[in-house]
Amino acid sequence: MIYLYTQKQENDDWILQNDWYFNLYTGNQPFTEEEKQIVERIDGARITDDMHIVTKYGLGTIRNLSTGCKTYLNIAKNMNKVVSAEECGRNVLEILFRMEGARIYMSRPERFRIGEEVEICFNGDVVVAGRRGYEKWWSAEYERRAGSDI
Repeated sequence: MIYLYTQKQENDDWILQNDWYFNLYTGNQPFTEEEKQIVERIDGARITDDMHIVTKYGLGTIRNLSTGCKTYLNIAKNMNKVVSAEECGRNVLEILFRMEGARIYMSRPERFRIGEEVEICFNGDVVVAGRRGYEKWWSAEYERRAGSDI
């Protein structure tokens, strides 16, 4: 199940600034082989043993990873926190929506592939399945927002 929240909250259980949080906390943790493979898939960057990255552009630090990549790693390392996916592209969203138990904040819908087997719990309340359920929920949400002048 993916837990999707659409109303922003500012508390210690939420990560809203992925670059800042990654650079301060997540980037100091060791990465698993699976996480390294996904970083390479997202950014085309190989993480070295001394926590640098090697890309087609040369050597850099892990702080040079994209915000989408940092978002993925923040979620992978902090499964108990809600992490903003507001700055993620569809390539990262497709990965996030396959992470069992991920807690994600999105204030608006994005178009990307969602497997029909994926269950999504919106705001801790409504559970839907797959892309059709995702789109149906967002359609109803936009009608609710329009009716409430939100």
